[in-house]
Amino acid sequence: QVQLVESGGGLVQPGGSLRLSCVVSGTFLRFYEMGWYRRTPGKQRELVASYTTGGVREYGDSAKGRFTVFRDDAKNAVNLQMNSLKPEDTGVYYCNVWRPGGDEYWGQGTQVTVSS
Repeated sequence: QVQLVESGGGLVQPGGSLRLSCVVSGTFLRFYEMGWYRRTPGKQRELVASYTTGGVREYGDSAKGRFTVFRDDAKNAVNLQMNSLKPEDTGVYYCNVWRPGGDEYWGQGTQVTVSS
């Protein structure tokens, strides 16, 4: 059974940093495409960052220059380093992994709140 467990969310002041982690069990992460999504108040779920099996990273416009997505094969995890956080980054962040034509899994979400 594949499970995704996110951690690292919390309350941070504007300008601060957080690192989100998504640990995957039940399968090998390197075989999956990966992404971090978020749902912010009043908006639909949006892609924050993605990481392909080929190591290509892509970012949503709001994340470019501030966030970095990377994979930790030793921990079978995909992480999201978030710097220079803004109040509009507040929301629930979800980890997603999928394979073309195959299975797809979501984490339970972790709350990020950016406020002074």
